[in-house]
Amino acid sequence: MPQTTFLAICALIAQRKVRISVHAFARCSKRGILTTEVISGVVRGLPIEDYPDYHVGPAVLVLQSDSSNLPVHALWGIEKGTKEPAVLVTAYRPDPDEWTPDFRTRKR
Repeated sequence: MPQTTFLAICALIAQRKVRISVHAFARCSKRGILTTEVISGVVRGLPIEDYPDYHVGPAVLVLQSDSSNLPVHALWGIEKGTKEPAVLVTAYRPDPDEWTPDFRTRKR
């Protein structure tokens, strides 16, 4: 269940302990996604995939919406061996060909 990582990420964001990776900043800029919306919207997001044992640290994929109510998938993590900050790893618009219509489940 992605709740543990998700709740840790939300708690860190509430404490303003957040970092945007260079990769995330570049991807968001290229895709017209505002990082400020991703950060503020995570608490209303839905954790859809959890990676507690990811090699660079625990991470969670969160389904969020932007201010235009368009879906955004945001990958949040906490660097291995640390407890903070929450790191926005990347964010993108989910591809309808790769996801179910609600963008919660990968098509296999």
